[in-house]
Amino acid sequence: MGKSLEEVHQSVATEHKKTGFRKILAFLGPAYLVSVGYMDPGNWATDIAGGSQFGYSLLWVLLMSNLMALLLQSLSARLGIVTQRDLAQASRETYSKFINYILYFLSEIAIAACDLAEVLGMAIGINLLFDIPLIEGVLITVLDTFLLLFLINKGIRKMEAFIIVLVAIIGFSFIFEMIFAEPELDKVIYGLIPSIPNSAALYIAIGIIGATVMPHNLYLHSSLVQTRKFDRTPAGIKQALKYNLIDSTIALNLAFFVNAAILILAAATFYKNGMFEVAEIQDAHKFLEPLLGTKWAPVLFAVALIAAGQSSTVTGTLAGQIVMEGYLNLRIQPWVRRIITRLIAIVPAVVVILIYGDGITGKLLILSQVILSLQLGFAIIPLIHFVSDKSKMKGFHISRTTQIVAWIIALIIVSLNAKLVYDEISSWLEAASHPIILWLTVVPLAFGFLGLLLYIVFKPFIARAKSNIDNHSPHNLKLKYEPKETYNKKNIAILVDFSKADEAALNNAFELGGIDAQYTLIHIVETVGALMYGQHVDDHETTIDEKLLLEYKEMLSQKGFRIETELGFGKPNTVIPKIINAGNFDILVMGTHGHTGLKDILFGTTVDKLRHKISIPLLIVKK
Repeated sequence: MGKSLEEVHQSVATEHKKTGFRKILAFLGPAYLVSVGYMDPGNWATDIAGGSQFGYSLLWVLLMSNLMALLLQSLSARLGIVTQRDLAQASRETYSKFINYILYFLSEIAIAACDLAEVLGMAIGINLLFDIPLIEGVLITVLDTFLLLFLINKGIRKMEAFIIVLVAIIGFSFIFEMIFAEPELDKVIYGLIPSIPNSAALYIAIGIIGATVMPHNLYLHSSLVQTRKFDRTPAGIKQALKYNLIDSTIALNLAFFVNAAILILAAATFYKNGMFEVAEIQDAHKFLEPLLGTKWAPVLFAVALIAAGQSSTVTGTLAGQIVMEGYLNLRIQPWVRRIITRLIAIVPAVVVILIYGDGITGKLLILSQVILSLQLGFAIIPLIHFVSDKSKMKGFHISRTTQIVAWIIALIIVSLNAKLVYDEISSWLEAASHPIILWLTVVPLAFGFLGLLLYIVFKPFIARAKSNIDNHSPHNLKLKYEPKETYNKKNIAILVDFSKADEAALNNAFELGGIDAQYTLIHIVETVGALMYGQHVDDHETTIDEKLLLEYKEMLSQKGFRIETELGFGKPNTVIPKIINAGNFDILVMGTHGHTGLKDILFGTTVDKLRHKISIPLLIVKK
């Protein structure tokens, strides 16, 4: 199995640190790289729009989003620490190839939307500070991909230090902005009480959620925590979880402060002065000096914007690498991956700016955040399933209470998104001169994504229930063995699949070999993970199969039979012959369910291939 971000995997040692602050310091870092995604230019656009249009009234959305982010990022870190898989790798092991391709495509769209926000933010900041045209600023942003390559070659700690410096610049800039703005504290506190003034506020609120709880950050965090090398004992894992929670709490609360400061700044300047339509970052920059009475306000604003864009582009391109490697098991040169990610964002930005001009950037930024929000369900729901899985998490699964809270968060986000999609499609249908085109394209697509979301929600529950029903408990086997005087088979292989067909196979095998023969029970794991990783797979189905095979052995051994077990991984036609030809077996016995029609043709082909690949007789027993 490929390691997540292999070039920096387990590159930061923590074991030699004794205790206390030095130990905590060794773990601090991953959440700061994640937190910059929570204060990127996309956040600025939604926060400025929210503050200028609705004053302090959407502050509660920021607080709620931050609490959601804290829980979800801690779940993401838990997945990476315990399983040593990032979210994309865990998805590839769990879902079919087709579903994974769709999830990968959606993840890439989210990362492109995020990168679009960062490209625009950097370009706007450069334009405001150095008066360089926006188009040229967009093209300049290609260069920061090389900065990222340089940083990661210097090690993850150097990259974390660079990001923390940029975060500090953003934080200090807004401390001074707050001093200049002099917000009304009573209204700030009142803004923490939930309220949605109108439907336009809902659109901005969803944009804020999308800008805060970002899907690519969930992939990123589950990978970055694996850069720490620590003791893999239960005590070591527990300690790593604790220190990463501290890391996440500090970093995300800092991000909340920055977001709240931007919204409060917009409310205290633009909303207070009746400037409700300030949604463009450029307009916000232009009006800050006359409203606040100091030339430093717009300068600090532009510097912080460049720092936000630069820091978040580093993490966005890293997330792109993680998603591609995790979902597709495809590793390309890091600089190629980062150039591709950046070009995917730059091309639409350049085209839109050329067609509509500089004034469209604010709408583009907010749209990018809404796209991120729409993709959230496809990242959050698998994450909750994975960290709730007892076998996958090896005892470090989340509690029932945490599961309930996580599912409530997922329900809130998905419900808000469903409302947004419904409203948007309804308005498109009303305004369209040819609505039939929308009915034939957009509406089916929306239902398709709804179906995918429902599949991701219920598939693990159904799979678990099915495994409990389909897997035939060894205690339910009806064995009809009766001793005979002579037996001619001494070493018998029996293929089992934990279905009722096993009864017929076992009974016939015992008729051939009796009590003194050696029996080997063979089961083949055919999951996606087994096909990918072979014997190194570590998924829920494999764990269940191992347990059932051992239960078969224990029960049959108690009845006096000499039983061995063999677990194979991959395609049966390939794996079974290898096991059989490597052993000293007299015969292979397998049961069937009595296939008919097309199934009989397929099953016949399978058996025919198997029969020609093994060097011993094959007994097929129909149930």
